[in-house]
Amino acid sequence: MKMILPLMMLALATGAGTAQAADKAAHPPLPAGECIDTTQINEWHIVDARTAIVRTGPKRYLVALRHDCPRLGIAPPGLMFRPNHSNAVNNRGRICGETGETVRSSQQPPCAIESVSRIDKQRFDELSASAKRHGSGAEQPMTLPVH
Repeated sequence: MKMILPLMMLALATGAGTAQAADKAAHPPLPAGECIDTTQINEWHIVDARTAIVRTGPKRYLVALRHDCPRLGIAPPGLMFRPNHSNAVNNRGRICGETGETVRSSQQPPCAIESVSRIDKQRFDELSASAKRHGSGAEQPMTLPVH
């Protein structure tokens, strides 16, 4: 019995690590040049509790959140993206869909970002038409959040 418990715990831990690795493989981070430049956000929309869309000029992004964030974007409006430490230092604070990146608003504590992907104008327009909350780049903070 003493030997079975450690083996079961090892099997569970290995399985969890494999699931996390498979999830990251399904949603790889964007290349550095394709990431969200948070200083260039023109428009954002909260589609549902786990989905936001962002536009930076001609580039449009789908931001999937790891958990429900029901108060994201509630007044006063504005989304505050926080890069992971590596991107804060090496990639001018861009959001790529990597581990450690978050988004928050004044009424919502930080929400972990699950993935970031590029979407086309048609998909962006479809999602924005059904979005719960909206905002513009004018409501974005002017400095990067501190670590």
